[in-house]
Amino acid sequence: MNQVSSNNSKKLKPGQIQGDTGLWEMVIGLEIHAQISSKSKLFSGASATFGAGANTNVSLVDAAMPGMLPVINQYCVEQAVKTGLALNAQINNYSVFDRKNYFYADLPQGYQISQFTKPIVGEGEIIIDLDEGKQTTIGIERLHLEQDAGKSLHDQHPTKTYIDLNRTGVALMEIVSKPDIRSPQEAGLFVKKIRSILRYVGSCDGNMEEGSLRADCNVSVRRAGEEFGTRCEIKNLNSIRFINQAIQSEAERQVEILESGGSINQETRLFDTSTGETRSMRSKEDAHDYRYFPDPDLLPLEFEDSWVKGLKESLPELPDTLRERLVLDYGITPYDAAVLVEEKDYVKFYEKAALGRDGKLTANWMISELFGALKKENLSLLNSPVSPESLGELITLITDGVISGKIAKDIFAEMMISKKKPIEIVKDKGLEQVSDDNEILKLIESVIADNQDKVKQYLSGKDKLFGFFVGQVMKVSQGKANPGIVNKLLKENLK
Repeated sequence: MNQVSSNNSKKLKPGQIQGDTGLWEMVIGLEIHAQISSKSKLFSGASATFGAGANTNVSLVDAAMPGMLPVINQYCVEQAVKTGLALNAQINNYSVFDRKNYFYADLPQGYQISQFTKPIVGEGEIIIDLDEGKQTTIGIERLHLEQDAGKSLHDQHPTKTYIDLNRTGVALMEIVSKPDIRSPQEAGLFVKKIRSILRYVGSCDGNMEEGSLRADCNVSVRRAGEEFGTRCEIKNLNSIRFINQAIQSEAERQVEILESGGSINQETRLFDTSTGETRSMRSKEDAHDYRYFPDPDLLPLEFEDSWVKGLKESLPELPDTLRERLVLDYGITPYDAAVLVEEKDYVKFYEKAALGRDGKLTANWMISELFGALKKENLSLLNSPVSPESLGELITLITDGVISGKIAKDIFAEMMISKKKPIEIVKDKGLEQVSDDNEILKLIESVIADNQDKVKQYLSGKDKLFGFFVGQVMKVSQGKANPGIVNKLLKENLK
């Protein structure tokens, strides 16, 4: 079959696949597993620190020793409720922990403590930004608390599997979307938005490389407007890029099967990053296969409205509200604001740099120049050689006419290397912009005298030569002449 993905055809909308028999569309739902930023686990006092030696962060409760009873971590409950509030979701004042029964070597209890019929957080929604200023709303089905399982290591021995129980019992929030997502791009944006909200709230660090945030993707295909097809779940994706690739690959696989007269088996699949394809892992279990039942060792969670209200009042300014404020307070575009609110640290840096200055110019320099330079050097904003105060001073030098935009780029490059203040570099290298009319007039007269042939052509109607004269004046001034004054005096003297 001649597959055409949404990335390869301008005629196709994102999430559409052109098959031999017509168009298909994707239907996608996500289950995001977010590790709560807690020092200890959900039901034990063992450390939840990442990177510890194998089986060193394991208590008797985690190892399921006889007679050991779980005790709920109140901090984790608070973080789940705060996250639910940030997702505009219903907070359930009564919730129950259940045992999700299945047997695997890295699950010592033989069951996972989770929530099923009565989760701590119910329905909510978030808005994601698409291309060309468009937006779409993605529904949240639920958020529930659960403990993580351990880790099976299959590459440590040729014939044996090793088990590391450090992650066993680590507190997770599982955030389940409704099947409202229609393209890999939307899925990636949804995960980014969730990650951003979690970081603002402080409930999860969102580190996908360390496994603090990972996603399972439920993918099916259908003809536009038809009923949902049979879905397959792709497990444990730990990057936005892999999420996009896995969804596209799985959807194309399903279209090929359906157009060949086959049917889709509901199953769990893994994404092979080396081949860019999904492969079968096991048949997908339904809820009844897990034999859920309320955990007899844990009482239901119950709390008052006043407690929830207190947590809501403690929430920081969240991305959507913050974006609107930045547009209003600093006069920047919605796009610039959307970029800046992706991370709380971005906003803090920007507001320090833009304080009392041109907000739009500051946003341009931060997003284009600073972010570009940091990416090139593989640095985070927290490790930036250029402080917000220094970037702000550079903006002031530009708007005050002390330096030109062109020279500012050279100064900025020096700031990235030396960490010096911009005014120091300007003085050390004599880079002050020339704004004196008389000095610029002398330069203009010199350029006109040296280019009489071009002057005649300009006066005969070749207006485009004006840019040539501007360029010559800037050249002889070594880029120091104030461009606005150059343009004004040139027009007067070329007449």
